[in-house]
Amino acid sequence: MSLLTSLFKPLAYLSLPVFLLHTASNASPLARYYVRLGLFLSTMGVCSVWGVFASIGMTLIGRRFDINWIVARSFYALASRLLGIYIEVEGEEHLAVKPAVMIGNHQSMLDILFVGRIFPTQSSMTSKKELKWMPLLGQFMTLSGAVFIDRKSNARAVQSVTEAGKAMKDRKTSLWVFPEGTRTLSEKPSLLPFKKGAFHLAVQSGVPITPVVCEHYYRLYRKGVFESGKLKIKGTNYVLFLPPVPTVGLTASDVGELAVKVREQMLEALYEISGGRPEVPQTIGEEKSSIITPIPAQQAPEPSRPDTPPTEVHEAADEDTSASAPLAVDTSPSLLPRRNGSDRGTETEEDEGMVLVDRPDTPSDSPGSS
Repeated sequence: MSLLTSLFKPLAYLSLPVFLLHTASNASPLARYYVRLGLFLSTMGVCSVWGVFASIGMTLIGRRFDINWIVARSFYALASRLLGIYIEVEGEEHLAVKPAVMIGNHQSMLDILFVGRIFPTQSSMTSKKELKWMPLLGQFMTLSGAVFIDRKSNARAVQSVTEAGKAMKDRKTSLWVFPEGTRTLSEKPSLLPFKKGAFHLAVQSGVPITPVVCEHYYRLYRKGVFESGKLKIKGTNYVLFLPPVPTVGLTASDVGELAVKVREQMLEALYEISGGRPEVPQTIGEEKSSIITPIPAQQAPEPSRPDTPPTEVHEAADEDTSASAPLAVDTSPSLLPRRNGSDRGTETEEDEGMVLVDRPDTPSDSPGSS
């Protein structure tokens, strides 16, 4: 009896808060958001601790560059079941091309889930240098061969990219990069302009670029909303691999054009798997600026008064004729659309770093926060 009591008593204590959280989640969307967010972050914490132990063991047996694969798959296996979000992959055969620079669209911290599903063996990641000193996570990333980029110094960032390229070729490993540099989750599918660090890395190393596109999931996750649900096929999220883009023969002068080309390919793929290209509504200014305003035809000049010389009347009529026109376009500046600046500021050379891991979203950071 005492043995059964010792087993079931902890379960009884745990069942009450679980029941209360489950009830609150079903009653309130906001409560469901925070409960599911807590589950997601807790899973990340558990897997970070697991990653430290796994990295030590994998290093001892000579499989250091498979650490990310082990931890990524562990996270996906646990989090997908807790959250009810599953990933379906198309084009996974492109992962066999190694070494390569893998780039993906970055929407939110939920991207860690799809990265966990597809992260291949013999691969590492890039990250900002500040994460190197974060407890547990920093030690795990160091042991797994992560490349840390110093974004505060452009010279050191370039040096890091050069060293990373050399290491990739020597180890025959791939690197994962989010070329947008930061998260972007809006109501409509979109991509920020790509930073060029990943493309410099690929060109310097002579390795291909493997683009990875994850379906737009705004209706699944955003501020105040964190749902499980059906996306695309059989209730699954959808990830698409595009064919690798070769970089052999390219130079640094080709990097800008290469970044634009790859971004356009990824954006078209994002539209395709997210339900189509979003419609761009015509602004009021655009509507008004295109209106053609008819002007009344020239009226005959009034009869001259007796005190007006005939020559003056003739000159006035000629002047009025030259100033008139049958049609005119209203292009008043007040009617033209205004282009607002980016709310993320302008890009500087220091922004050329490449970031994979970022701090988790909080309600104040999420889209739509004040």
